[in-house]
Amino acid sequence: MNGSGNLMDFLDEPFPDVGTYEDFHTIDWLREKSRDTDRHRKITSKSKESIWEFIKSLLDAWSGWVVMLLIGLLAGTLAGVIDLAVDWMTDLKEGVCLSAFWYSHEQCCWTSNETTFDDRDKCPQWQKWSELLVSQSEGASAYILNYFLYIMWALCFAFLAVSLVRVFAPYACGSGIPEIKTILSGFIIRGYLGKWTLLIKTVTLVLVVSSGLSLGKEGPLVHVACCCGNFFSSLFSKYSKNEGKRREVSYYFPLKTLWRSFFAALVAAFTLRSINPFGNSRLVLFYVEYHTPWYMAELFPFILLGVFGGLWGTLFIRCNIAWCRRRKTTRLGKYPVLEVIVITAITAIIAYPNPYTRRSTSELISELFNDCGALESSQLCDYINDPNMTRPVDDIPDRPAGPGVYTAMWQLALALVFKIVITIFTFGMKIPSGLFIPSMAVGAMAGRMVGIGVEQLAYHHHDWIIFRNWCRPGADCVTPGLYAMVGAAACLGGVTRMTVSLVVIMFELTGGLEYIVPLMAAAVTSKWVADAFGKEGIYEAHIHLNGYPFLDVKDEFTHRTLATDVMRPRRGEAPLSVLTQDSMTVEDVETLIKETDYNGFPVVVSKDSERLIGFAQRRELILAIKNARQRQDGVVSNSIVYFTEDPPELPPNSPHPLKLQRILNLSPFTVTDHTPMETVVDIFRKLGLRQCLVTRSGRLLGIITKKDVLRHMAQMANQDPESIMFN
Repeated sequence: MNGSGNLMDFLDEPFPDVGTYEDFHTIDWLREKSRDTDRHRKITSKSKESIWEFIKSLLDAWSGWVVMLLIGLLAGTLAGVIDLAVDWMTDLKEGVCLSAFWYSHEQCCWTSNETTFDDRDKCPQWQKWSELLVSQSEGASAYILNYFLYIMWALCFAFLAVSLVRVFAPYACGSGIPEIKTILSGFIIRGYLGKWTLLIKTVTLVLVVSSGLSLGKEGPLVHVACCCGNFFSSLFSKYSKNEGKRREVSYYFPLKTLWRSFFAALVAAFTLRSINPFGNSRLVLFYVEYHTPWYMAELFPFILLGVFGGLWGTLFIRCNIAWCRRRKTTRLGKYPVLEVIVITAITAIIAYPNPYTRRSTSELISELFNDCGALESSQLCDYINDPNMTRPVDDIPDRPAGPGVYTAMWQLALALVFKIVITIFTFGMKIPSGLFIPSMAVGAMAGRMVGIGVEQLAYHHHDWIIFRNWCRPGADCVTPGLYAMVGAAACLGGVTRMTVSLVVIMFELTGGLEYIVPLMAAAVTSKWVADAFGKEGIYEAHIHLNGYPFLDVKDEFTHRTLATDVMRPRRGEAPLSVLTQDSMTVEDVETLIKETDYNGFPVVVSKDSERLIGFAQRRELILAIKNARQRQDGVVSNSIVYFTEDPPELPPNSPHPLKLQRILNLSPFTVTDHTPMETVVDIFRKLGLRQCLVTRSGRLLGIITKKDVLRHMAQMANQDPESIMFN
């Protein structure tokens, strides 16, 4: 052919955006893995050519550890700063420190020389707003003024938070965990882990937690840490140019990633320890130190708390998903700012009169977890003491409850009902919202009440057979704080359906390693009870509500359908859109791309034979043709496009053909039409496929995409298959 010697495969020279993906599309894990293998092989071969290339190979190998170091430093710093800022702004709703306005109540009184142990929460440097504005600390007018300013501060914080999210970073709302799980599985959501999202989520997380809303910061901190990881990985081409490499933890956890994650966690822990945000020189949020062991007879109330946690988890998931679905499908979703303001106002108005809902949820949980020592001044520790008691401070026997304990019980009961109801409406609003702390608070309140009940039962009826062997008169038998910790684990497990990881999280939060059996019993019971009503945890339920293409490894597919039942095209549908290896023009390809919205096209020998050659991605076809028109002379609309090594035989004076073999995947994943869908689903899960082609004896029959698999699974589960919204 004339001019064939001037032909070039212009993809020998890389051009921008090749190998990238469009928004709301799934990555091709196999292709990303192949590209990374080629990159690594190239670096290894070049490292033998010179000292400089060898140094570059070492830098490439160590770049992963550098990224982990930077992530640990930034994530630990942000976590410490968020904790300190939340403490200050939460106390700001009630008063201010005159000596240094940036001090929280606790920090203000720490620095005071006039603070006594009995009145350690009172110091002249800290003044409530009524004292500062009208010089009154008691009385109806002071209470009303403090009440009003508490509500105003809460509304101010919440309004600022929802406004920042709506204007600057819409992806900063919610917990982020459902989206993170979906992104790690290979889905593209541009901007979800961006710099603006990181900044706005960090700032607004402080604001919403300080406003007193029934939400936590632990879930959103996962999103913040992932934003840190995305930012630092984008600085290294090893990760920025490979979506699969950037996700290195998906359904399975490689050993290399495990060590690097451990290193990042170690750096973050050291950073957090140096900041010391909890003021106790410890890394745990709710450090506990109980002086009484647990007894086998107590397993029964622990299991009952597990049952309560499972029922609470089921109730919360169903009610919250119903409310969120109503928000998405009605006019309510058009007014996110108004919704946040209304919920904040209701929360503040109801929360202020009750001391257990007025304080921050973290402080509440800490008090509920605490053991009642001789130096505790909490209402929960208002027991009637024996004046002749000469026991050590750390070994106080069980005592009859005093009036403060009974007052605390009904206040906790009201707080429990309020938390259960308000959390349903709070989680899912257009602000950062975590669920760990509210769930733990619900369980801790229920657990503390059960613990006090068991304690008093053992004290007044120590001669009963269930108490006789281990609870003698004058002994310290029951620790109500332990019941609060077990209840917290049960409720968190009921909502998230975690078991092993939940117990580990409770160790991290409390340091209570010796109470592994009660925690395990409650966590397992809670999961069993909740699973009896539905297998989905709250995060999986939100994934399905939003229609994210996530294949959960925990979902079982046992239906006896075949690939031919799911593949497209089906009977009565138009034939599959394909490319031929050497008989279509540039105009034909552009027309096919324009008239369809498919992510890619199978390449066959000819439309008559339908023999499969490979698969070409839509985005790469568009980029290839666009760049060829700009960089390669002679490429016009009637130029032949070919995907083979050698050009086809063309008549003389034909325009230069366009060679696109480099963008062709010559080994697309294929299954036969009689492959069981159980196997196909397993392949999609374990290999992270974007699509697979269906053949019979090498002849192309159809295609199955990840979206088709999810639709089919929804249909088999009697759910709406159209709820899978994204590609």
